[in-house]
Amino acid sequence: MPYDYDVLIVGAGPAGTACALGLAGSGLRVVLLDKAQFPRDKVCGDAIPSPALKALTRLNPAWAAELRELTAGHRTDMRTSRLVSPAGTGVSVHWQAPAFNSPRLHFDDALLTLVRRHTDTDIRENSSVKTVTADADGAAVQLADGTRLTARLLIGCDGAHSAVARALAPAPLDRARHCAAVRAYFEEVDDVPATTSDFLFLGRYRAGYCWVFPVGAGRFNVGFGMLSSDVARQKLDLKLVLQELLETHPHLVPRFTRARQLGPIQGFGLPLGGSARPLTGPRALLCGDAAALIDPLQGHGIDTAVISGLLAAEHAARCCAADTFDPTDLAPYA
Repeated sequence: MPYDYDVLIVGAGPAGTACALGLAGSGLRVVLLDKAQFPRDKVCGDAIPSPALKALTRLNPAWAAELRELTAGHRTDMRTSRLVSPAGTGVSVHWQAPAFNSPRLHFDDALLTLVRRHTDTDIRENSSVKTVTADADGAAVQLADGTRLTARLLIGCDGAHSAVARALAPAPLDRARHCAAVRAYFEEVDDVPATTSDFLFLGRYRAGYCWVFPVGAGRFNVGFGMLSSDVARQKLDLKLVLQELLETHPHLVPRFTRARQLGPIQGFGLPLGGSARPLTGPRALLCGDAAALIDPLQGHGIDTAVISGLLAAEHAARCCAADTFDPTDLAPYA
């Protein structure tokens, strides 16, 4: 049957853009959909770990350098992590590999800019996916405006609430392998060196931590997250918990005396790696948060999103070259 595209990627965050970059020069017809218009905010801790940058550098060193240029003025290069225990003792970890913090508003837009500049990908913003179907003959999505698109292979990079995963590889929420978190932006925070991220571990909330991350331009991403099963068991409102910490924690109170909050506290979910969520479905691969690949120890996921997106691109190219999309052909990706 004729298809509109060879590969249809849903979600233009780090996983989706990495996948599109990985397919550059493949000769495949690729479309990248996202429900938003970029630049758009994405609630997150904004940490860009070194494995993400290393993976992009391996793909194309010039593109990795261009990413740094595109995020200049909207990032902070990280050198140190300060960890404070519940007892108040601290330790600093100094990093050798490059990493930075950058608001997703700017970081994700920079990645999409690379896709625009260096690939033939058909980018469709403001394209909300309403239905997803797949069978032995191919995959299809229907958009909110009624448009129907078909492809040989579908790659779900559409986050923790993935429409692709719900339709083609459903899995129940496991609160024991899921975190809930909140964050807000602040400025005028004291005693935070420009290249240092702070992690505060708390006796009352052991399965989580509070963070203060500089993200460039004098701004800070401040948040708190913990295991969702504990949130439910303790019946916590994490927005109130974060406010209480800023008002009472001895390591935070003096640093936030002059601080000004730049917007509301917003929440987000983090599906942790190690769950039983499938990574493939009929004519479909899942990447990043859609595949529940958040690091369960530290809670970061940009690196796993980028790496999984690149791996999906490699596997998609192999499947398309062989014109084989059976479950046994998709299984090696997982």
